[in-house]
Amino acid sequence: MKLLKLLFAGLFIFMEISPSISQSYFEDGLDQNFHRERRTALRKLLPENSVAVIFTNPVKNRSNDVDFIYHPNTDFFYLTGYREPNAVLLIFSESRQIGGETTDEVIYVQPRDENAEMWNGKRLGIAGVKEKLGFEAVYLNTDFGTNPALKFDQFDKILTFSLSENIEESSANQAMLDMREQFKTETAYPEEMSAVTSKMYELIRATDLENTANVAQVIGRYRKYYPEVENDDILVEFVDADTPEKRMAVAQKIPSQKLNIAALPEMMTKLRGIKTEEEIGMLKKAISISAIGQIEVMKALKPGMSEREVQGIHEFVYKRYGAENVGYPSIVGAGKNGCILHYISNDLRDPDKRLMLMDLGAEWRGYTADVTRTIPISGKFTPEEKAIYDLVYKAQEAAMQACKPGVEFSEISQIAKRVINEGLQELGIIIRGQRHRYFPHGTSHHLGLDVHDRGAYGPLEEGMVLTVEPGIYIPEGSDCDEKWWNIAVRIEDDVVITKTGFENLSADAPRSSKEVEAMMAKPSILEEWVLPEL
Repeated sequence: MKLLKLLFAGLFIFMEISPSISQSYFEDGLDQNFHRERRTALRKLLPENSVAVIFTNPVKNRSNDVDFIYHPNTDFFYLTGYREPNAVLLIFSESRQIGGETTDEVIYVQPRDENAEMWNGKRLGIAGVKEKLGFEAVYLNTDFGTNPALKFDQFDKILTFSLSENIEESSANQAMLDMREQFKTETAYPEEMSAVTSKMYELIRATDLENTANVAQVIGRYRKYYPEVENDDILVEFVDADTPEKRMAVAQKIPSQKLNIAALPEMMTKLRGIKTEEEIGMLKKAISISAIGQIEVMKALKPGMSEREVQGIHEFVYKRYGAENVGYPSIVGAGKNGCILHYISNDLRDPDKRLMLMDLGAEWRGYTADVTRTIPISGKFTPEEKAIYDLVYKAQEAAMQACKPGVEFSEISQIAKRVINEGLQELGIIIRGQRHRYFPHGTSHHLGLDVHDRGAYGPLEEGMVLTVEPGIYIPEGSDCDEKWWNIAVRIEDDVVITKTGFENLSADAPRSSKEVEAMMAKPSILEEWVLPEL
């Protein structure tokens, strides 16, 4: 009985300190002031007499009558904090009279519904969005397009994202389908409209006679990779024109449109690429939780553990700290599976005593971590494994030290690749100048609300959060000594760019081979957790 009381006491304490999470918004996440400031920042980028229209994500079906856990469009969440489906946000460049009130933004949301809330959780409704998220002009999604004071033909520019995605037709998405159809009708949205071709059109409009050749070269490169550019008669004619005067004549054929689906994504990329202090706080929490997950697995991993079991330990740690989800499908690859860059089946039951590559990230109040460690299942690296691991570590150290304002994003990858190529030569795995696929990916990407977050890939700036993740993958059958086959190593950390350099936010998780082996020698709290046989 005493033990039972202790268990209940512990459960009570945990319930008391655990935050109450609503599916509609995060009570302990970014506050309404953050989202309001982000809307203000976007408004400052809008052209005169324009409106930005941002739809959130639709509901996606998993199977039969079961849907996937809902996740809002991250641009929409960034600007609103609202996490329910069937909503759209309008931001005006200047204030307007709507419903007898002056406002510079309107949000349409789904209504309260007693029956739906009994099954799927409470909705905010109009009153809740006003109170919790700080909006003043809030309407039901059924009212979208009905207000005569808010017609899209009143604007000189209408900025939105591509609406080419097909939405599953279901009762859960009906309001979204209706709003999108209403919007397309009012704006004469062309069904064949492409974000890429729209971007090319804007590029042509902005050029002058002297620079038409440069623009034609840019479009020519896009033409090779995007069928919609190759199939666009105006763009093809512009590229094929042989004089600046002919290109300018072609430019006159571009139809004048209020609708623009190229500018808004670029504006959001500019805003989201630099993280605020509040965002960095959210990321630090997600990354710290993920680093602890790596530590606990290092202590718990033993020969015979399956990939799925290792994944479960990581994600148990995330849930124990109150993280709402993983930021992306967890990657846990043992041995040869580590050579598959986005291996997510994680179904190997009895790995041999090789390496375990673990690329996982907790999601904390919308923001995701992205931390990778590669550890020896036996607790000790073999000489070959250690040689590859230490080379990846050396490349990561060199790349990380280059992270500071002003350094080109591409330079980070170039540094890592240079170190790895030199190291692979010294180990006799490649010869000088040999092309290979042992390091087939980039070294860094932006991190935030998305694991591959919005952000510019030019010079680094203070406030950017990015990964540094070199790797070496030598699959079976590679053109090298067999002793290197099936060795796969990636080390990935998340850094924030500071005024003078960087801060490694995931430094708590051991990185060097010596630190990893030392951590793996420590006892695990899970050693006594033995489940009954089935």
